[in-house]
Amino acid sequence: MSRALPKYHKRRVAIIGGAAAVALSGAVIAGSALAGETSKSGSGKAARTNASPGTVSCPAVAPSLPAIPASAKAEVDRNLALLNTQIAEANKRLVDTVGQGGPNFAQNAIVGPLKDKRVATINRIATAIGRTAAKPQGLDSLAACTLNTGAANGGGAAATPSAPAAPPAGGNTGNAGNTGNNGNAGNANAAGTVNCPAVAPSLPAIPASAKAEVDRNLALLNTQIAEANKRLVDTVGQGGPNFAQNAIVGPLKDKRVATINRIATAIGRTAAKPQGLDSLAACTLNK
Repeated sequence: MSRALPKYHKRRVAIIGGAAAVALSGAVIAGSALAGETSKSGSGKAARTNASPGTVSCPAVAPSLPAIPASAKAEVDRNLALLNTQIAEANKRLVDTVGQGGPNFAQNAIVGPLKDKRVATINRIATAIGRTAAKPQGLDSLAACTLNTGAANGGGAAATPSAPAAPPAGGNTGNAGNTGNNGNAGNANAAGTVNCPAVAPSLPAIPASAKAEVDRNLALLNTQIAEANKRLVDTVGQGGPNFAQNAIVGPLKDKRVATINRIATAIGRTAAKPQGLDSLAACTLNK
């Protein structure tokens, strides 16, 4: 009896030790799996962060319009400005949804619906003209837009030269690279539009940690241009010959200086802060 007792204790110790080893092994495996999943998740997030949203490019509408009757001018100008706003909103949504959905997400969820909005807006323009003159035909062909896919870390812009090229007769090109939303210029009866230098092509490689903030501010530059163009429409005929320059184009420069500085500061937190971007803040007025 005295010899059997130690053997019993040995068996107990062996069983308990084995169970502990199994538990420890399970914990190590679980920990390894969790670490792997975390790494994979982090890698995926980084990939999404570095993706570039691109911009939309839409055909000009104003150059294809006939002479606009005075009775239709205000409504036409409002809808021409709305076309610019729709483009700015689409560009902002491209930034906000980067990395979401499959490869056709931007086309199906943003570019396609933008065409529908433009069809309705262009039809309102044609209808307004048609009330007192011949209704223009075939404008629906200008509704479809394309997606310019920017390079990785490109600041949410399609590849464009550093200096903006001359706009194609009333460009309405969707601010690719913040080239200035020259939309609907060239209409003799229009209020004019602002033309601003591109910002994104002058940026260095954007750190992943700064990408979201940079993209938000690039989208804001587009919004500021659209707002300035709308104000040009809303204030046609007001003030003296320098009203648009002093009341709209000048203040737009101040807004762009602040926005561009936020872009430079965001990049400068984890990389060399870009210099000289303030020179891109000033815009000109296309009459």
